[in-house]
Amino acid sequence: MSRIDDTVNERQTPADTAVRQEGQQVASSARKQADLAHLKVAIVHDWLISGGAEKVVKELHHMFPDAPIYTSYCTDELREAFDNKVVTGWLQHFGKLRKFLVIPRIWWFSRLKLDDYDLVISSSGNGEAFGIKTGPNTLHINYCHTPTHYYWRHYDLYIKQPGFGVFNPIVRLALKILVGPLRKWDFKAAQRADVMIANSTHIQSDIKTYYGRDSVVVFPPIDVASFQDTPSTSRSGFLVLGRQVPQKRQELAVQACTELNLPLVVAGNGPENAHLQKLAGPSVTFDTNVSDEARDNYMANTTAFIFTGEDDFGITPVEAMATGTPVIAYKAGGALDYVVPGKTGEFFTEQTVESLKTALQTFDPSKYNSNDIKTVAQQFSVVEFHNNMRTALKNVLQ
Repeated sequence: MSRIDDTVNERQTPADTAVRQEGQQVASSARKQADLAHLKVAIVHDWLISGGAEKVVKELHHMFPDAPIYTSYCTDELREAFDNKVVTGWLQHFGKLRKFLVIPRIWWFSRLKLDDYDLVISSSGNGEAFGIKTGPNTLHINYCHTPTHYYWRHYDLYIKQPGFGVFNPIVRLALKILVGPLRKWDFKAAQRADVMIANSTHIQSDIKTYYGRDSVVVFPPIDVASFQDTPSTSRSGFLVLGRQVPQKRQELAVQACTELNLPLVVAGNGPENAHLQKLAGPSVTFDTNVSDEARDNYMANTTAFIFTGEDDFGITPVEAMATGTPVIAYKAGGALDYVVPGKTGEFFTEQTVESLKTALQTFDPSKYNSNDIKTVAQQFSVVEFHNNMRTALKNVLQ
């Protein structure tokens, strides 16, 4: 420190110090209330491959196009889609092996240096991304897609069927051994964000249950506009669409429609496909290589979309609603936010074949107005996501 600095400090009185501190507080408040465009922002995500979580990152990138996107792994396609703003480290070199590297991912994220940003938005569904550490002058907002499934709500399901093929026995054993310390780390990491945003009221409840934290809800962005003009010529039969994995419980729809001899299209593929085909009767048809155009036509021309899983949110049912199609859903999870009985669809109350059969037998398609369903779907549009995220961020900053 120079002699001039020493002299100034010697001459400062308690009143001078109070004025200086008040000035710093005013300056800090002014900075926080500034337009979001003037903030130095960074985005963090677990990994970038494909799926609903990546759509959130895509729209955050559109909101903050200059923000770097820190992640453990990114495909070449998405790196280009995000205008080469993606920042990865040594984990990028492990490719598909990244799924096994839980501890290295925790280590990598917890050592990111992000304390020179005004705002950091982490987007997490596997837990690691919200484990970053920021400085006292950085606001950390976490957009939580779900508390980590295999630590919490779906632990028992993952123990039964980890989803790693021939590596299932190894993964099952590792999860049983490590779940205790991993839960402790996950809970501790969830406390690091200043504010948490949930993608549904269902996840808002899970955040409170597993992390003991309050959160606000901002629904994820869905490109409803691209579905609304899909022509609907004649509606018939029912539709199940999506990746065929055990937790989606698509076998319920296959069995129910087989037993009732109702026409059902099962569009998509996945590890459960062979099992589903064994359960299917002659009224069930499969499209394992469905194109985007065929997907849209299926949605717009089915009597109802059947949604059998307990999803964190569930983007596909809302896409079906955007074509004016009602949804028959299991009464749980994200579906509670968009299925309105008598207006956008109906619920079945137990995750069983018999419960779904009852819903199918009592379903009356004449009760539903396609335009009303499309209007509800608009609440989950990309535009609404941008508006709601900006409102949430500004509320915190102010």
